[in-house]
Amino acid sequence: MIKEILVYDSPEDSLNPYRNLAREEVLLRTLRQDQMILYLWQNRDTVVIGKNQNCYRECRVSLLEKEGGHLARRLSGGGAVFHDLGNLNYTFLAMREDFDVPLQTGLIVKAIRGFGIDAAATGRNDIEAEGRKFSGNAYYLTKDACYQHGTLLVRVDPDRIGRYLNVDREKLQAKGVSSVRSRVMGLADLEPELTPAGLRCRLKEVFRDAFPEADFCLLSEGPAGERIEQEALALEAKYAYPAWVYGEKASYDYEFGKRFSWGSVQIHLKIHQGKIGKVRIYTDSLGTQWPRRMEEALQDLKFEPESIAFSLLGTDFSVEDREIVSDITQLIEESM
Repeated sequence: MIKEILVYDSPEDSLNPYRNLAREEVLLRTLRQDQMILYLWQNRDTVVIGKNQNCYRECRVSLLEKEGGHLARRLSGGGAVFHDLGNLNYTFLAMREDFDVPLQTGLIVKAIRGFGIDAAATGRNDIEAEGRKFSGNAYYLTKDACYQHGTLLVRVDPDRIGRYLNVDREKLQAKGVSSVRSRVMGLADLEPELTPAGLRCRLKEVFRDAFPEADFCLLSEGPAGERIEQEALALEAKYAYPAWVYGEKASYDYEFGKRFSWGSVQIHLKIHQGKIGKVRIYTDSLGTQWPRRMEEALQDLKFEPESIAFSLLGTDFSVEDREIVSDITQLIEESM
């Protein structure tokens, strides 16, 4: 039961993506029983990719950085997004027993509807209005705590999104649209007076109103805020570390992929003397743990369908991941 709600409203000039992601992790560590935190933040000209994505497939990295932008990798799964000052990012953090995705997403929907916009949660992680997406969500879970975060597009420039992101045409087709411009929208398209600053205020009001019996604290002020900033500064290098941001760039003998209902996957295999010597799995699936477990299960196996199927289907994956494992097992068999 939520007994205390806390808001960390990052300064509007705190636009460094690596500091912002570090602060998010610090807030997760700060969390205590019966608390929920709402964290509001913005990045300047940044492509943020999911934990298990191949940055070079998702983003025109050289162009982005040449033009002064940043590439960042988050802890959660999901797909790539472009952040600029026309967006507002939010994170809900709670212990596992209090983590409630429908409630949290409902708060976002309620805040948007307060501006006269008929918003609704759709699909696996989107929020839309008039059939067009203005927000997507991703999730990160530890043993004890979780967070849900997303981006709210207020004033969007589809040309910049298309300039820096390598748009998955198959994904657009699955949504029944032909371009980013026809798929996404900014909330200001429906309510021209809406701004990220105004949205910040509305989200905080809705958050407080949802828990009228809970104590309230503005966590970004006073000694607590200073401590969080110091810890975030110390952790920032983790998120800016090139090996984390870019991942590895290596050659493989086999590369294949496919889009499924749960997301897309690309599988890279290096074969040595008839065995799988190296494996790398990239995906925009919302799950964060199964790719590494699957890589471990495939390591050193004979490069033959029977060995692969036996290993993958015999590994103790979670109930939620079994559909994914079955689909990938079939994909590998079909591709060999």
